[in-house]
Amino acid sequence: MPPPHAVLQEAASAWFAALRDSLCAAFEAIEDDAIGPHADRQPGRFAATQWRRPTEDGTDGGGGEMRLMHGRVFEKVGVNVSVVRGAFSPEFRAQIPGAAEDPRFWAAGISLVAHMHSPRVPAAHFNTRMLVTTEGWFGGGGDLTPMRPDSAEAQADATDFHAALRAACDRHDPDYYPRFKAWCDRYFFLPHRDEPRGAGGIFYDHFFSGDAAADFAFTQDVGRAFLDVFPRIVRRRMHEPWTAAEREHQLVRRGRYVEFNLLYDRGTLFGLKTGGNVEAILMSLPPEVRWP
Repeated sequence: MPPPHAVLQEAASAWFAALRDSLCAAFEAIEDDAIGPHADRQPGRFAATQWRRPTEDGTDGGGGEMRLMHGRVFEKVGVNVSVVRGAFSPEFRAQIPGAAEDPRFWAAGISLVAHMHSPRVPAAHFNTRMLVTTEGWFGGGGDLTPMRPDSAEAQADATDFHAALRAACDRHDPDYYPRFKAWCDRYFFLPHRDEPRGAGGIFYDHFFSGDAAADFAFTQDVGRAFLDVFPRIVRRRMHEPWTAAEREHQLVRRGRYVEFNLLYDRGTLFGLKTGGNVEAILMSLPPEVRWP
């Protein structure tokens, strides 16, 4: 018998695409309203690239769309959606719930990473997804990466970000926010540097409460919370002036982002192991970075 998530596949795919459209529209509106160092440039617009997932047996492996924008506020922002299907490789099956018995899978999701021109505006990451094997679950979350996390401005932004995610969680279960915040703090941590990647957020994976429809509703609320709070934070900070020294510091801090994504990020590993689009998977990497 298929898991209860199987009947949600069409609705989940449609939701991730609709959220993508709303996020892109919000970011393009920010580009229209920008003033400051890059105001003489044309407002950024997303360019879309379609891709298909190859399969060895010629069956339809699904695919996705990568949307990428280089603008005057967003130095690089990508918003990707995908709906893929196939079978996990033998070495990967043991790591995925329900795949050891039957390697076939279906997965859909949205992934976003924003790197900003201004070191006063935090970088952000967000993704949510649904996977179906012989089992089914949701996963994802969002986190904020300020360049100077100890500053009063960064702490105010982090407070707003966490409040939005807490509200989304509390609508479903008061245990979700402390549980998923702690998970995020553990996950987005660089052991080799003994430091967090940023100001945190929430993270959850292999999540099935026993009610797939309720979990889908929760995942939708997480997406709505990010759509509400991150553009608001960007608008609050995007017109603040910055110095060359702050920009240099930002480029060094981005190195931590690269290190995490290439060494520890599960989404990167999952995409590469399941024949995903390499450019879409590595979209999270910043366009310019520096190591001291």
